[in-house]
Formats: sequence, structure tokens, C-alpha cells
Amino acid sequence: MRRTRTQLLYRDNTIAIEFNQMEEWLYVNWRGYQNYDSVVTGCNRILELMREHACFRILNDNTQVEGQWSAASRWLAEEWFPEMERQGLKLFAWVYSPSVLSRLSADKAVKLADYPSYIQAFEDIEPAKDWLRSHV
Repeated sequence: MRRTRTQLLYRDNTIAIEFNQMEEWLYVNWRGYQNYDSVVTGCNRILELMREHACFRILNDNTQVEGQWSAASRWLAEEWFPEMERQGLKLFAWVYSPSVLSRLSADKAVKLADYPSYIQAFEDIEPAKDWLRSHV
């Protein structure tokens, strides 16, 4: 297992964003119940930090997310993902929550975004890391 150093860039009650310089990705750890406002706020912070650090690969970890947040799915698909791509996003590894409702919200966002090739969903974090590593 690789040892990595990360730098905490942002944290609030619903999200923590770290820059993993060795792996060259942002690690985004979502926590707890999410809603439209928390998703939009967190996603806008991801976009800002992606640009600021010129880091265009994202490890988006939803394993600690509970409940549904589908009210934000359309915004993610129609606004945020296209803007992320315009700003240079290359890869987005999305690790599902064990919560069925959260997983359905994630699937809805990807489906509405018409399954872009830069997004890949995973059941566990290690395969997500491996996928990011294989696309350097």
C-alpha cells in the first residue's frame, strides 16, 4: 500500500478536500446528510480548488454520505460537470455511499450528464484509486 501525504485545503461539516500531491488528485470526502445547498457549496469549492492547484483528477468519496440529495443531481449534470470539464477536469472517480438513496442520487446525476467518459463509479475506494493511477 502506498503512503501518501495530503494537504487539507478545505473542511466544513459536510465536506473535506485534500490535495494529494504525490498522486496528483484532489481527495473529496463528503460526510453526513447532503442537500441542494451543501452539494452546490461543496462542488463550487472543488471547482475553485481544482483550478487553484491545477489538479484535474478528483477522487470523490461518498462512503460517509447518508440519505438522498437528488435535488442537486440536475444542477451537477447540467451546470457543474460541464464547467468542471471546461476548466480542465480529466478524471472523476466517484465512490458510492453504502446508502441506497445516496447512490441513487449519484446515479441520477451521472445519467443526466449522459454518462461522460471522465466519470467512473466504484463500490470501494481502492479500485477508484487504481483507476486514477492507471490514467496518469
